[in-house]
Amino acid sequence: MKYLKAILFSISLLFLTAVAVNAQDSRSGNSEAIFGENASGEPEKKSKVKGSKRKSSAKNSFNKNLDKKVEETEKRLKKNRKKNRKRAKEMEKPQYSDPSYFGHKKKPKKRPPGKQKFCKECGIKH
Repeated sequence: MKYLKAILFSISLLFLTAVAVNAQDSRSGNSEAIFGENASGEPEKKSKVKGSKRKSSAKNSFNKNLDKKVEETEKRLKKNRKKNRKRAKEMEKPQYSDPSYFGHKKKPKKRPPGKQKFCKECGIKH
């Protein structure tokens, strides 16, 4: 929507400048000036009409927004890398890497067969 407004504004600006130039030529009474020739019969050098400043500012603001988004993405990636490293370090603990823990924070005691109890955490007698 912003770009549409900018385009419409630049088109209307160009239209208004073209109308103003034609009005000046018709006031001077020099009909040859309308066709791009001097009174001496040589073609005039037309100056290039530069684009409005809105186009360049819109382009710059787009680039600034893009740069901000790239920086935000890099920050998020950095945070995620840090989280993943912490998670990997946590998973190296024996609670997660040693199979004898099997869902326990602390290693369960090995009782003699007559005294073993049913464990609510893992569903095994130990």
